[in-house]
Amino acid sequence: MARGMSKTPASPKGKPAPKSQPRKATAKPEGAAPEGDRIAKVLSRAGVASRREAERMIAEGRVSVNGKKIDSPALNVTAKDRISIDGQPLPEAEAPRMWLYYKPIGLVTSNSDEKGRTTIFDELPEDMPRVMTVGRLDLNSEGLLLLTNDGGIKRKLELPATGWLRRYRVRINGRPKDEDFAPLRKGLVIEGERFQPMTVSLDRQQGANAWLTVGLREGKNREIRRAMEDIGFSVNRLLRVSYGPFQLGNLKPGEVEELRARVVRDQLGLAEEEEIPAARPTRARGGKPAGKPMGKPAGKPMGKPAGKPMGKPAGKRVGKQAAQPSGKQGNPGRTAGKAPPARGTRPDQRGGGKRPAGKNPRR
Repeated sequence: MARGMSKTPASPKGKPAPKSQPRKATAKPEGAAPEGDRIAKVLSRAGVASRREAERMIAEGRVSVNGKKIDSPALNVTAKDRISIDGQPLPEAEAPRMWLYYKPIGLVTSNSDEKGRTTIFDELPEDMPRVMTVGRLDLNSEGLLLLTNDGGIKRKLELPATGWLRRYRVRINGRPKDEDFAPLRKGLVIEGERFQPMTVSLDRQQGANAWLTVGLREGKNREIRRAMEDIGFSVNRLLRVSYGPFQLGNLKPGEVEELRARVVRDQLGLAEEEEIPAARPTRARGGKPAGKPMGKPAGKPMGKPAGKPMGKPAGKRVGKQAAQPSGKQGNPGRTAGKAPPARGTRPDQRGGGKRPAGKNPRR
């Protein structure tokens, strides 16, 4: 045996090879975002409540994570965590869905009313799932109100950054001239609150009243009414006819219509795996179907950005134009109540049946 032989293999230079060191786990950099999503976001996504309502539920001690009650929404959870509300497991998140609803005058846009007034949730069909409103319409306003079962959609569409145009048919008392609305087009400051510029068109004079079309991209409380009062006119009718690409169409007061899966996905930019399943027919109190289920997909994806209104909302419309009042109240007219169809849509799309209004004891 040769001298100086060693059990340790020699390196090319004749030095012993270094001993192997155990691999250390890679540490997360300081300040790295925690895994998962905030608990309030998860509750909202599951359709349990809006984020604000979910935070109140947490503060009341109604939410538990892995068997322990939590008192702060500053907690991220993942799919591995066990979440329960009032001792019941959190239901699995449903596919996001949206509905068009014609809110009648006299209903409060709230889950409950401290004065005991009737809310929109008291009048929705019984078979509706738990839904949230996208924005609000005040007690004496009517027209299009978007409903969704997804708190993420609600939040996204309410953010000013989304910038969707909301269009209204407005009747005011008086004989205005077009130049009277210049302050609204520039933007107002009322009692220290700044209102963004509005689009205002004077459509026609009808007796002692004038019909306008007003567009805005934010939703402050009673914004149009306050702005009109600031320039000396009172609003005696206010009807929302569109919210972004979604339009009131021929819905009548109290009617509900679910939007097609593809329309919602295209307009909101949802991923394919989030696509909404085909709508199921709903049933009225008598047990008969309240409308036809949604049929074929809504055709090609929308060609224009989501902020521009579509020609007609997806789904079948029945009856006369709901935006047209009868009798001496006057007719909003057709000058600005509709917009030309967006590229890639068909003017007569078949869709989900409308739903009759009815008491909803579950809300």
